[in-house]
Amino acid sequence: MEKTQLRRSLLARRQSMSILEWREKSDRICAHLQTSSLFTQAKTILAYFSFRQEPDISLLFAQTKYRWGFPRCVDNSLSWHLWTSNDSLQIGTYGIVEPHPTAPILNPEEVDLILIPSVACDYQGYRLGYGGGYYDRLLVAADWQNKSTIGIVFDFAYLPELPIDPWDKPLKFVCTETGLN
Repeated sequence: MEKTQLRRSLLARRQSMSILEWREKSDRICAHLQTSSLFTQAKTILAYFSFRQEPDISLLFAQTKYRWGFPRCVDNSLSWHLWTSNDSLQIGTYGIVEPHPTAPILNPEEVDLILIPSVACDYQGYRLGYGGGYYDRLLVAADWQNKSTIGIVFDFAYLPELPIDPWDKPLKFVCTETGLN
């Protein structure tokens, strides 16, 4: 199945989840992340605010022992900004919640772990995103290539194989409600 059709099908399935099912599965994902050594040993973590019923990992953001970074879409790339629960947010490009442009920028050398929202991931770590290429460009940039990455998806979107393009770069790990792989 081609990427566009697969993306449409998986997004429809995600949107069809009840709020209760979405919350329960999201909470289980958070529990798996919190017990992983990748997470517990990190100091600065890049994350995302849930959009269109992506797995909601916001429970993690209350943990103040971590520095949290969130993306802003700037032209055709992502800039990463420090955020604390006291900071206000705004609606940015594509209707996605993001930090204000004045929030401090995080540099790659400060970052230990990146939690990456995904439409789907496969067993080899390849990711299907929304098609804008923002994370694809980030993951091939020299400063970001060696960072620990975890794709975040619900189990129904963790597939044996995805169609891939030459520019696709696999993530190091994938986390679903059934575990970290």
